[in-house]
Amino acid sequence: MEYQFEKLNAWQESRKMVLAVYQLLKKFPSEERFALCDQLRRAAISVPSNIAEGNGRMAVKEQIHFLEIAFGSVMEIYSQLQLAVDLGYISDEDFKQVKPLIYNTSKLISGLRSSKVTS
Repeated sequence: MEYQFEKLNAWQESRKMVLAVYQLLKKFPSEERFALCDQLRRAAISVPSNIAEGNGRMAVKEQIHFLEIAFGSVMEIYSQLQLAVDLGYISDEDFKQVKPLIYNTSKLISGLRSSKVTS
């Protein structure tokens, strides 16, 4: 058995992004474990969770709302990883490797949202 959200490219891509973010968090200094790392973890987990939750809602307005939350979390991840580069926690190369996953996830969420708006 499979839930409908598991078939969504946005959900599948967001899972890959979560894994990449978690791999990057291993490079952060220990003093950041309960600050920026924690915030990044929550934002990353929020993306596939909100896609799944929104997909389980009957009202299109609610589905769109959860996709918007997921998109906002993707933007939060992007911003926080850029700050991690600025602070020297990860390299620019590390960030460049995860950027395509962030971009693709945001693009897929936007497309999914647009499909809900026009339906």
